[in-house]
Amino acid sequence: MTLAPTWFDPAETPGVITPFLTLYALHDALVKPMPGNAWAPGLAESWTASKDGLTYEFVLRKGVRFHNSDPLTAEDVKFSFDRYKGGGATTLKARVAAVEIVDAQRIRFRMKQPWPDFMTFYATPATSAAWIVPKKYMERVGDDAFKKAPVGAGPYRFVSFNPGVELVVEAYEGYWRKTPSVKRLVFRSVPDESTRMVTVKRGETDIAYGLRGPDAEEVRRTPGLTLKVVLPTVSQWLVFTQQWDPKSPWAERRIRLAVNLAIDRKAFSDAEYLGYGRPAPSIIPRDFEFYWAPPPYPYDPARAKRLLAEAGYPKGFDAVEVATDAVFAPEAETVINGLQAIGIRARLRPLERAGFYKADQEKQFKHLVRVGSGAAGNAATRIEAFVISGGIRSYGGYSDIDALFRDQAVEMDPKRREALLHKIQQLMHERAMFAPIVEQAGLIGVGPRLAEVPSITGHPFISPYEDLKLKGLSP
Repeated sequence: MTLAPTWFDPAETPGVITPFLTLYALHDALVKPMPGNAWAPGLAESWTASKDGLTYEFVLRKGVRFHNSDPLTAEDVKFSFDRYKGGGATTLKARVAAVEIVDAQRIRFRMKQPWPDFMTFYATPATSAAWIVPKKYMERVGDDAFKKAPVGAGPYRFVSFNPGVELVVEAYEGYWRKTPSVKRLVFRSVPDESTRMVTVKRGETDIAYGLRGPDAEEVRRTPGLTLKVVLPTVSQWLVFTQQWDPKSPWAERRIRLAVNLAIDRKAFSDAEYLGYGRPAPSIIPRDFEFYWAPPPYPYDPARAKRLLAEAGYPKGFDAVEVATDAVFAPEAETVINGLQAIGIRARLRPLERAGFYKADQEKQFKHLVRVGSGAAGNAATRIEAFVISGGIRSYGGYSDIDALFRDQAVEMDPKRREALLHKIQQLMHERAMFAPIVEQAGLIGVGPRLAEVPSITGHPFISPYEDLKLKGLSP
């Protein structure tokens, strides 16, 4: 991917995991996932929820300062929540009645009604609403200048940024958890995968993300290198943006089902992810709470062709294009190959990642879109962003699914809530709303200099950065 300034501002995360690559370095959250703890205390040392589910109160850690020495207070927490506009912002702000400053070290969130998912939306990378920026600095410099010189409360402070190419950060000695052992981190954008593999093989970099098939295998068999495999909650799927247009072929369920039968998911997963990835039966990761396991789609191009003929397209049709973040062009290409085999023609339209997400969030794509997400959460958070009408990444919706989603959002009984979310997922499957592709594995090349490579369950990036250690360095 190309490094983009939008990844430096917690207010702008678009329902995907990518920004947390830099957020875990520059910034910190009240609560966030850490090794062994999905809701680890961060800038908040503790929190409590009222028995009626209407209030949540956080006690801030004393003595925390931003990188510019401003003290972190409840004002910064309220300010950060108020300006948050990323994925989940609509849901959060529709359900939170007020954010109240109790005193400098305590802040209270009041709900309009009991909401069982508040902490899932607020305190995980489902959103970055709990990641705190300095109010005084932000008000002084403004949003645009903040992206050029971000100030946070994380383990590393901003040093320099070469747009699109390189971000340099250095250890913040005042970080509350501990001073990082590694004094300087350089995030470098190397869009070509084989080049990334070569850089870690030559010792020019210590960590290379986004490796696939042959390049990952080369790392695995090279002495001194380590292939680290992580299983993040990242799924990839195809969106039929025109399924709500009665004049479009995509409004016909049989055609959407035909596409699902035309994709050879297992062959793709085995080739690209060395068998660590998993063919996806749903856009909801199977490790998410409230996941419903749909019957997997078989690879059956012959039946797919019959369905096209039954729907009135025996010779197929022109689907124009499949738009994608260029990083995941292989996923889009496997879809295009499947489409071509049954007579549906489409060309690949790869875009740089930040630009792709912006266009997708603004619903600019008019044809097929390869979409994915590694945002944390549960089935409800993924459905909120991608399935219901008005979702931040949704191109349309269905009234019955919308109604079920509203009902589950206020249902405090876990069993009844699970039943509602399962029903939504059953309807998604029955209507073939999407064409799931893969639950990807993260194949990371790690060089010989690293002594410790920390990881967080479900997170695709090596984190937390303050736990990184180089060989020969004392803790």
